[in-house]
Amino acid sequence: MTAISVKPKRKSKKRDLAFPIVNTIILCLIMIITLYPVINTIAYSLDDGYDALRGGITVYPRKLSFEAYSNMLKDPAIYQAAHISGSKTIIITLLNLFFTSMLAFALSRREYIFRKFITTVLVLTMYVNAGLIPNYLLIQNVLKLGNSYAVYIIPSMFSCFNMIVIRTYICGLPEALVESARIDGASDITAFFKIILPLCLPVLATVALFVAVGSWNSWFDTKLYNGGKKDLHSLQYLLNMKLATTNNSSNAAQTSVDALASQAQSKTTPITVRCAITVVSAAPILIIYPFLQRYFVTGMALGSVKG
Repeated sequence: MTAISVKPKRKSKKRDLAFPIVNTIILCLIMIITLYPVINTIAYSLDDGYDALRGGITVYPRKLSFEAYSNMLKDPAIYQAAHISGSKTIIITLLNLFFTSMLAFALSRREYIFRKFITTVLVLTMYVNAGLIPNYLLIQNVLKLGNSYAVYIIPSMFSCFNMIVIRTYICGLPEALVESARIDGASDITAFFKIILPLCLPVLATVALFVAVGSWNSWFDTKLYNGGKKDLHSLQYLLNMKLATTNNSSNAAQTSVDALASQAQSKTTPITVRCAITVVSAAPILIIYPFLQRYFVTGMALGSVKG
C-alpha cells in the first residue's frame, strides 16, 4: 500500500487564514474612515475659536477650550427646547410602536379577508404623496394643530413602512403560537400582548431606533407649525437658528475692522459653534444606540430572512 501525502493541507490552512486577515484589515480601514469625521468634529468643537480658524486640526484640539459649549448651554431656552425634543421623541416612539404593531398584527392574520386590500391601500400612500402644501393645509387649517404640542405627536403616530417591517416579521412567526392560545381561550388582544409582542422585541427595537432618530432630528415641523411659539421650539430647530445667527454675525463682521479684531480675540467662531452644535444634537442618539445595537442587528437579520 502506498502512503497518502498530507502536504496539501498546509496550503488549505494558509487559504483559510488569508480571508480573516484581509477581512480584518478592510474592516479596520472602514472603521477609521467612519470614525475620523466624528472625532475631528469633536476636536474642532473643543478647540479655541481663533486657533480653529488656522485649520489643520486632526483628532485632538491644539488649544483646549469649552467656550463654544459654554456659550451655547448658557441660554435657558436650550433646556426648554431639549425638554420638547426629548419628550416628543419618547411619546412618538411609544405611540408609533403601539399603533403600528397592532395594525401589523391585524394585517398578518390570514382569516382577515380585507387584509390584502388594506395593505395595498397603505402601500400606495408610500408612492403617491400629496406633497408639502396639502399636508400643511390639512394639519394647519383642517385639523387645527398649528401652534400646539399635538402637531408633533398626531401626524407621527403611524408609519406604513414600519408596519410592513413588523408585519413581515410577525408572518415569519409560527402560526401554531396563536392557534394554541385560541384553544386555551385567549382572545386576539391577549395573544398579541402576551405572545406576539414579546417575540417581536428585536424588530420593535429596530423600528424604535428608526422612529427615535427621525423624531429627534426633525426641525422642519417646528419651522412650519410652531415657529412663532418659543416655548414649543425643538432642540434641533433652536440649534439651527443659533447656527444661522452665528453665520450671519460672522458675515457682518467681515465688513468691519473692529468687528474682525473682536472676533479674533473671541474664543468662539462659526466653525467651533457649528461643531459644538453637531456634537450636542448627535450625542443622545450615540448614547442610546449601543443599548439597542444587539436588537437592531437581530431584527434586521431576522426580518430579511423570514420575509
